[in-house]
Amino acid sequence: MDFELMLRVYPFFLKAALVTIELSVLTALLGLACGALGAAARLSRLSALRWIGAAYVSLIRGTPALIQLFLLYFGGPQIGIQLDAFSAGVIGLGVNIGAYMTETIRGAIVAVDKGQTEAARTLGLSRWQAMRKVVIPQAARLMVRPLGVNINALIKGTALVAPISVIELTYTAQRYIGSTYKPFEMFMISGALYMVIIYVTGHGVAWLDRRVRIA
Repeated sequence: MDFELMLRVYPFFLKAALVTIELSVLTALLGLACGALGAAARLSRLSALRWIGAAYVSLIRGTPALIQLFLLYFGGPQIGIQLDAFSAGVIGLGVNIGAYMTETIRGAIVAVDKGQTEAARTLGLSRWQAMRKVVIPQAARLMVRPLGVNINALIKGTALVAPISVIELTYTAQRYIGSTYKPFEMFMISGALYMVIIYVTGHGVAWLDRRVRIA
């Protein structure tokens, strides 16, 4: 173990970790938006929307995320979509994790007892009001932990943007391996920083889960 080398390159890995965090946050927000829209489509009364939602989930979950990124970044210019590497990473990973979040959100909503909706409708609430005021608050208690699992998977999945040259943790490790020939040390640093990010995120999700359940 070359500890002197690890200490020398550590500041550069910290900068890369900030990029990983930024990428994770933006991707998670986009994924949540896609998941909410996807779940709404899958639960819609309109068969066309249900078909679109099911097609989105099946297509995205049935193909590798790396292929999706390559299609967007390398294939996009052929159809007029010109994106920088970071934007392509956010959009590609966000749309990908959104398909998984779609099923998480839909599952939580479906798990709420239908009697709750019927009772709300009996009290004069519209279908949308019943969903917003009765079903979704109860579903939120069921979806926080599964969404946290999705986000943890997303953070680890940010390593997939390394091949399109986003300077995050994995790309930084690969770059320094090329100049130092010390793969063990470089991946030890990046792995440790991934663990710290996921540890902090996990505690944040646990705190949010407690708050939602108390509310």
